[in-house]
Amino acid sequence: MKTIKIKKWLSNIVTTVLFATLLFMGFVVISSKASGGTPNFLGYQLKTVLSGSMEPGIHTGSIIAVKPGGDMTRFKKGDVITFKASEDKLITHRIYKVKGSGANTSYVTKGDNNDAPDLEPVLANNVVAQYKGFTVPYVGYGMEFAQSQKGTTLLMIVPGILLLIYSVLTIWKAIREVEVTKKEDTPPPASN
Repeated sequence: MKTIKIKKWLSNIVTTVLFATLLFMGFVVISSKASGGTPNFLGYQLKTVLSGSMEPGIHTGSIIAVKPGGDMTRFKKGDVITFKASEDKLITHRIYKVKGSGANTSYVTKGDNNDAPDLEPVLANNVVAQYKGFTVPYVGYGMEFAQSQKGTTLLMIVPGILLLIYSVLTIWKAIREVEVTKKEDTPPPASN
């Protein structure tokens, strides 16, 4: 009797975990497609760190939460910002020095793990967000894969297939239990 309760309990946990995984992956994929490739959560954007320039504080493969928007001339030395290095490349580095003020503000940046500041100053117009200290190590590898075409397809299909297989197995087990119960409840044939 205890093993049946344990199996049912484990069955409920597996179902819940698979369903939660399906919902989470659906949220990640839909939010990244709706926002043009960057998942948003409570006003923060999740970015993947692809280099070790900010280690040990931010590891390669981590995801970080950055806060977009606001006055991009407000930053001071020591703040960590995410900026456009080119049209398709974002970098997150610490401000080493602030140059100018107002519309002429630019920042000299440096990765914490780099020996020297970056060669090109960053114009305030190229700053896209500020890093707020939230990082989850190594999850970025999965996020990067989830945003790829292959990853999107795989992560939307696999949890659904797993839920379908699990449902079929659960139904098959229930049918077997009903058949066993019927055999036990059926009286033996009368002998003459």
